[in-house]
Amino acid sequence: MATGKYVIGLDYGTDSVRALLVDALTGKELATAVHQYPRWKQGKYCNPTKSEFRQHPLDYMEGLESTIKQVLSNVSPEIQQNIKGIAIDTTGSTPVAVDENGTPLALLPAFAENPNAMFVLWKDHSANNEADEINALAKSWEVDFTKYSGGIYSSEWFWSKILHVLRIDSEVSAKAFSWVEHCDWIPALLTGNTNPLTLKRSRCAAGHKAMWNEEFGGLPSEAFLNKLDNRLAGLRERLYQDTFTADESVGVVSNEWMAKLGLPSNVVVAVGAIDAHFGAVGAGIKENTLVKVIGTSTCDMVVANVDAYKGKLIKGICGQVDGSIHPQMLGMEAGQSAFGDLYQWFKEFLLSPLYSLGAGMLSESDLQALDDKLLPYLNKVAGELPLTKDDVVALDWINGKRTPDVDMNLKCLIADITLDTKPAHVFKALVEATAFGSKAIVERFEKEGVVINEVLALGGITKKSDFVMQTLANVLNTKIKVVTSEQACALGAAMFAATVAGIYNNVSEAQAQMTSGFDKVYTPEVDKVRTYEVLYQKYSKLAVV
Repeated sequence: MATGKYVIGLDYGTDSVRALLVDALTGKELATAVHQYPRWKQGKYCNPTKSEFRQHPLDYMEGLESTIKQVLSNVSPEIQQNIKGIAIDTTGSTPVAVDENGTPLALLPAFAENPNAMFVLWKDHSANNEADEINALAKSWEVDFTKYSGGIYSSEWFWSKILHVLRIDSEVSAKAFSWVEHCDWIPALLTGNTNPLTLKRSRCAAGHKAMWNEEFGGLPSEAFLNKLDNRLAGLRERLYQDTFTADESVGVVSNEWMAKLGLPSNVVVAVGAIDAHFGAVGAGIKENTLVKVIGTSTCDMVVANVDAYKGKLIKGICGQVDGSIHPQMLGMEAGQSAFGDLYQWFKEFLLSPLYSLGAGMLSESDLQALDDKLLPYLNKVAGELPLTKDDVVALDWINGKRTPDVDMNLKCLIADITLDTKPAHVFKALVEATAFGSKAIVERFEKEGVVINEVLALGGITKKSDFVMQTLANVLNTKIKVVTSEQACALGAAMFAATVAGIYNNVSEAQAQMTSGFDKVYTPEVDKVRTYEVLYQKYSKLAVV
């Protein structure tokens, strides 16, 4: 095998985009760069009171250029000239309305400040009513198009968001020729083929978020969509019929982007996918392994033999799709709509009055220090509290419930508070609630006959909080192995880049050579497991809706 082959994995998250330059032959991570989305950071184009979260395509484009240029600047010219492939993952479902050229409407002057013309972020829940309508129609239709999506469609997904935007914005509705997922648009942009009728669409995003399945002949039928709302009439034929797994190429980087980024010629670009799915591959997912991607939310990923699940439907999850995670296996996705977001809410809840009262009395650096130190402090104090069966118990649904049995209308709840309850007690209950939500997902997989023998974890929280991870191990009553790489999603993307570039014959070969291994293992504390079983029963009773 020749030496000197390098690839780039690009990971678009909720707050930032990360680029990772990797030696494809060894998996060594040579350079990394992070770009915070400036408009998102300012809170622009979002309205949390309406659960509206939108992102401007310029944040994505600027991040693409900034991060790749930065990683290239940190390696030798020889490495720069031997980059062979790029793969991109993004949040999802995060679709955008585009014109006939595949240009997001927000890049047109008339729509530059219109949030409805921007990417509708995964966590946008403004389409709850539309999701309810989709579910009601699907249950009465001759074919239940939700059956491979766990049996319930979510407001976080493709069709709900499209329908909501078309209903509330006649100008966007009139101009939108088609719609494109974020993970499809960036590869299309890089290769210069943004034509919505010909660009390659991700099997991962289409299967898990848009009800695409070969059994249906692709997307839900025209008759179904037109019955749902005549604003959708004709859209299906302007979307796509075929989908592609991420080990396939969409082409090479265009001359325009090659010059802009400083890349060599003939850099191959892979079909895109959703971030958690690439993260699972980066972690080294294999059959009967649960990979938890833990960040602002969670995604719980499992792969299985395709033939073993022929004709079997897994109820209440976020979909089962051939090739969506590992190209040769059935991919199953579940998750929680809020994990780190729940802790972030509590931090802001506590700090908000301090910010107001402290203005003019405390310096900006003092206020920032409070912001930086509060969660580590709560982690420490909560971790030192005794564990009893009478502790405060909470539900983790502050951003709705994703799995099992999606319902984005549900809310968080904190129970058993007394006059003696302190912030650390509440924070401890919130951490336990996220762990209990994880346990509910595992129980659903197991109830549906999905065997889980091992749990792997990756994401920011796995590196930041021993307390959260130990609580999770105690509640699940299983060992949790934490992936060494701090950029496991980008590393997974790099594995796909190495595959499409021909460095490896398939993704399994790339995994064998490029996975980072594990740097920590959390083992259940036997003396706490039984108490957590009692508290979980209380959680389960609160969770009955």
